[in-house]
Amino acid sequence: MYDRLYKGEMKRRVLIVDDEYINRELLGNMLMNDYDVIYAGNGQEALDAISESNEKISLILLDLMMPVMDGFEFIKRYNEDPKLSAIPIIVMTSDADSEAEIIKAGAVDFIKKPYGMPEVILARCDRIIDLFEKQQLIDSTQIDELTGLYSKEYFYEYIRQIRDSGFVDEVAMDAVSLDIEHFHLINEIYGHDEGDFVLKKIADIIEKTIEHRIGIACRADADTFYIYTDSIDDYQAFLDSITTEMDNVGYAPANIRLRMGINESIDDDETPQSIFEHARLACNQIRGDYVNQIGFYDSNLHDEQIYNEKLITDIDQAIKDKDFVVHFQPKYSIQHGDPILTSAEALVRWNHPTLGMISPGKFIPLFESNGLIQKLDEYVWETAAYQVSRWRDKYGMTIPVSVNVSRIDIYNPNLVDTLVGIVDRYGLKTSELYLEITESAYSNDAARLVEVVKNLRDKGFEIEMDDFGTGYSSLNMLTAIPIDALKMDMSFVRNMLKDDTSLKLVELIIDISRFLDVPVIAEGVEEQEQLDTLKELGCDIIQGFYFSKPVSAKDFEEFIKG
Repeated sequence: MYDRLYKGEMKRRVLIVDDEYINRELLGNMLMNDYDVIYAGNGQEALDAISESNEKISLILLDLMMPVMDGFEFIKRYNEDPKLSAIPIIVMTSDADSEAEIIKAGAVDFIKKPYGMPEVILARCDRIIDLFEKQQLIDSTQIDELTGLYSKEYFYEYIRQIRDSGFVDEVAMDAVSLDIEHFHLINEIYGHDEGDFVLKKIADIIEKTIEHRIGIACRADADTFYIYTDSIDDYQAFLDSITTEMDNVGYAPANIRLRMGINESIDDDETPQSIFEHARLACNQIRGDYVNQIGFYDSNLHDEQIYNEKLITDIDQAIKDKDFVVHFQPKYSIQHGDPILTSAEALVRWNHPTLGMISPGKFIPLFESNGLIQKLDEYVWETAAYQVSRWRDKYGMTIPVSVNVSRIDIYNPNLVDTLVGIVDRYGLKTSELYLEITESAYSNDAARLVEVVKNLRDKGFEIEMDDFGTGYSSLNMLTAIPIDALKMDMSFVRNMLKDDTSLKLVELIIDISRFLDVPVIAEGVEEQEQLDTLKELGCDIIQGFYFSKPVSAKDFEEFIKG
């Protein structure tokens, strides 16, 4: 043993099972130079030896006629135990006529007694072990160890084989992507063992559901399952049946919610990877949608996917070429006589060289979803800081600009240093670049946001709470985060002259700002009556089309000139 370890080799272990001592020793001497040989005198001793072995057994050489437990009984036990049946058996027999019966019983080969040339026996043992080890390697890549479903790679290969065979030429096949909503919470609340149980149970239900259909399934990754099946008439009923089965388990976490993406009418020219990427896209489109559980992939979704991919691909070049254009919307103080220009908000547009002017409503949510928003935000911060410094040098006055800090930026460990570096680069004070933070950042990770905001304020930055009043966490934010201004969501302004509820909410938000001793900013002001009402209620600052839409830096200078 130590000699083998010293040489860096581990011999494969072979179990010889024979009640005749001489036969055991004779066969053992033939094999011992190439294998680690252990022995058993009958089938029961063989079972015990396998159970007690601290190393994997690569081959069993089995005699048939033995006391206590003969070879036939051993093979029966062998076939009933999946772990045991993973070891190949070569039967040793003097009865050549039993070959067919031996192979049918479960052995892979046989060696005739009396034993012939040692090199022939060694060669047969080597061949059988190599074949089984290669098959086990193949099996390990075919099957997902946790669920027993196919692995994704083999699943794709199996689909290609099914297609090549022509078996489904006359059958409409669909690609289905099935996800568990907020699966990570199951792991966090109930533990990973319970999470694994849920995955295995869903895999079992999927197999049961498609066993009488033309279909195969795999666990694609984590909590995602793929199903390749002949078209199902009622996918809602299909999904409901899986959900009902899970509800009936009893000891699984309650309220497991599934969502499903369907790619119908598959083009046979598409790769398996492509058709399931489309199904998954349809599934992801309804992420967080608590009304719809099923999404269908169609040409519109395909066009949107291509469009989004182009935007994602083009962002770096757009930043380099300055295709992102930062516009500025003026903000006016209204409580002291005539409105006075106090600051501006930076708003980005994309003047794409081939797609034309793209609305921020198209690209900002896309970039937020994949983390690219950090690149765009930093570009806007840099542009805004440059503009503030340019106006200061040209007009001898500072017009602070508000810039957005997205929830993704909050997780950037270099956020504070990046912002400080930008204002330093343009000779600004940190108080001259206002930072707008929305409630969604708080709801995602309150502790992280509180820490980041405190660090930013310690550096002198002023924090504006944007879209205040639109989410359930707004009031919680006020108790945890020191802020310098409340920015009222424009929906309240738009509706305050139409219904009393919106008007009361505007009054409430202004009262809150007074209590906190911070100014309140109203967005979306378009009419004189809105301005007059807000001024009467005590609103400090307004912005909106009443004064101007967002304009270029050059056009904004007209407001500075007065």
